[in-house]
Amino acid sequence: MCSIIYSGSFDPFTNGHFSIAQRAAQVFDKVIIAIGDNPAKKSLFTRSERKEMIIDAVKKYKNIEVDKFSGLLVDYAKSRKISLILRVIRSVSDFEYETQMAETNRALNKFVETVLMVSSKETSFLSSKFIKEAIELGGDVSDLVPPSVNKCLKEKFSVGEQDKLDV
Repeated sequence: MCSIIYSGSFDPFTNGHFSIAQRAAQVFDKVIIAIGDNPAKKSLFTRSERKEMIIDAVKKYKNIEVDKFSGLLVDYAKSRKISLILRVIRSVSDFEYETQMAETNRALNKFVETVLMVSSKETSFLSSKFIKEAIELGGDVSDLVPPSVNKCLKEKFSVGEQDKLDV
């Protein structure tokens, strides 16, 4: 059985993330979407909230599991006895970063290998950062995120939340 870990902060999970997950599910026997926190970023949703949104978004895929982790991804991979990590390239600028990350992960755990997947042209422009910025400014992101995520974003940025941001 060939399993792969698709990791990220997924804050929030976009249609780009969803596209990669469903494509990976066609190639690998099992895809684990592993939700971590990036210490360099302030999260909009807790890992538990993100997990619930993603579970709802991928529920029709029986070979996709959603989990959360803390610490190093290579340690999580070792604990799950999985040696493949899936990373995504949206643009040329992603390639250098993802290559450095793959080399660092291999230096930390020589048994871990990184598989790079190129995003589709329809979703290559999507980023969680831009989704958050758009929704904070009142934009409609319903075509850019799965319905479960859109619902949670709307709840998070209801009229009451917008008033709090004006402080």
